Amino acid sequence: MAASLGGLGLLQGRVRLAAAAAAASPLNRPGPRGLVRGGAACSPTGRGYSSEAKGEEELRVRYLDEENQGADLQERAKMHSSEVSSFVSKARATINEMANLPVPTIAAIDGIALGGGLELALACDIRVAASSAKMGLVETKLAIIPGAGGTQRLPRTIGVSLAKELIFSARIVDGEEAKSIGLISHVVEQNESGDAAYRRALALAQEFLPQGPLAIRVAKLAINQGMEVDLVTALAIEEACYAQTIPTKDRIEGLLAFKEKRPPRYKGE
Repeated sequence: MAASLGGLGLLQGRVRLAAAAAAASPLNRPGPRGLVRGGAACSPTGRGYSSEAKGEEELRVRYLDEENQGADLQERAKMHSSEVSSFVSKARATINEMANLPVPTIAAIDGIALGGGLELALACDIRVAASSAKMGLVETKLAIIPGAGGTQRLPRTIGVSLAKELIFSARIVDGEEAKSIGLISHVVEQNESGDAAYRRALALAQEFLPQGPLAIRVAKLAINQGMEVDLVTALAIEEACYAQTIPTKDRIEGLLAFKEKRPPRYKGE
């Protein structure tokens, strides 16, 4: 399956996304520790993650998987200018949906993520990559710019000056350099099966699972909204978000579990 996002939208090899922690109901959670496998539609016309990830409250971990062979640039060349604009708008909307998921998301990059592929990864909360992975916003090579959030999310991730350097030069970086500039959180050596980053992402998701699912959702909301405003306003947002956790059953369960010296059994209530 080919996927085209942003200016180039190249996702090659194995690029995976995992969304962790919604509620803790045991219903419909096949696989180890509630891992749910599903095809991640990374093109604007097939958003396979959207309705499932938002609508199935029983999910603790959402695993989204896509193998892509890149954008069909010959097809893009045949598009009328009005079609290109519509195409990019749909891509931007798709990536914004990913960014706005209420649960934590992890992008695992085991192959190549260029253009829209990297824009999709930037919309995730955490990025993990193999040392051999290749990443970049290379749209300026085609005399266009990143159009699905890249010019905004990259500087928010690695800083304005460095983001400009990478976009102006259309530079491609490997996993090691990506880690050194703060583009990804973790870099791992690739294994024989080519899924080292995915395995590291799953390990991170397993760390999230035992925590209070409602607390994780609210923490993500507080962080995301707080980063867009001044500190005084951000602290008010934190206060309001904290207040949402006080009347929950999970908060009482956490206190009881601590008192009884046992693991908590959170239900997302």
